[in-house]
Amino acid sequence: MEKKIAILNGDGIGPEVTAQSIKVLDAIAQEYGHVFHYKEALVGAVAIDKTGTALPSETIDICLDSDAVLFGAVGDPKYDNDPSAKVRPEQGLFGIRQALGLFANIRPVITYSGLQHLSPFKASHLEGVDLVIFRELTGGIYFGNKHTSEDGNNASDECVYSRPEIERIAHLAFKHALGRKKKLTLLDKSNVLETSRLWRKVVQEIATQYPDVTAEYMYVDNAAVQVILNPKQFDVILTENMFGDIISDEASVLNASMGMLPSASVGNGTALFEPIHGSFPKAAGKDIANPIGSILSAAMMLDYFGLPDEAQVIREAIDWTLQHNFVTKDIDPMNFYFTSTIGDLIGEYVAGKIPGTIKKENIELRKSTII
Repeated sequence: MEKKIAILNGDGIGPEVTAQSIKVLDAIAQEYGHVFHYKEALVGAVAIDKTGTALPSETIDICLDSDAVLFGAVGDPKYDNDPSAKVRPEQGLFGIRQALGLFANIRPVITYSGLQHLSPFKASHLEGVDLVIFRELTGGIYFGNKHTSEDGNNASDECVYSRPEIERIAHLAFKHALGRKKKLTLLDKSNVLETSRLWRKVVQEIATQYPDVTAEYMYVDNAAVQVILNPKQFDVILTENMFGDIISDEASVLNASMGMLPSASVGNGTALFEPIHGSFPKAAGKDIANPIGSILSAAMMLDYFGLPDEAQVIREAIDWTLQHNFVTKDIDPMNFYFTSTIGDLIGEYVAGKIPGTIKKENIELRKSTII
């Protein structure tokens, strides 16, 4: 198979974690006889610094000409700390979602037994957690009209949804549920918000077309509690843009780190794959960021290409590293390995170079200086 992949490294730790995904994809290509062509493009703060815009037209063209997009992260403190900034790195991410018609963000949450001792939750809460969040991506309050009064003392963000926007992602989520445990939970705030009432109405209508799927409905504030108390009750979660953003970030804590979660953004054309974490500028350039969310995103991309065996090998490699306690600083602050070391280990596992027994002392370990 031959595929063109657009690489949008972005800001902060984006380039570092994406480099590990490319390392693993190269190992896959070598082992399975595929050819992946990479083409880099600018997005986010680095794009603003070089072009004045967070999403240059050239970047859009490169993405549209590719079979998939591998995305790093966007964000920079100099914009976060400047409320008056007219151009922001996040506009690049929102813009590429609109340009590619990416209306659905799919975020799987699977816990790993090798991390249970490092999670803040009891192991009994974590065993068997396997859920996926379908988050609507191009509507809602993030994309509504925004206004700030001339005196700066009043502001508003409009939240708007239409029936077609809800229908298209709801059908995706229900179809996905058919291949899983046949259970879907809509998260909304229909006791307060008109947009949520429309969501519930439309999803209830669509549910009748999928009689084999059990549809449940839960207020998002209750869901925020239930994700912590009993995450195993969920299979497929469907929700709007902002609720999905928050709930999926919360769910990442089940695996001890936001750096563990991947995502796929799909729609009418070229799909985009990215870890859910931000740019984490304090860690940039230190080789300590967690690359697993990015590498798992690359595995989702291989699934998208119709290469499930290749994707599964990557997931097996990640499980192997975690079982052997090869983790980054975000997971274990005392005994942790470099970003690049984790990428090397996963790549070598894919290439069949990891022996049955290993000597950890031969693998670079960075220990904390705190005694």
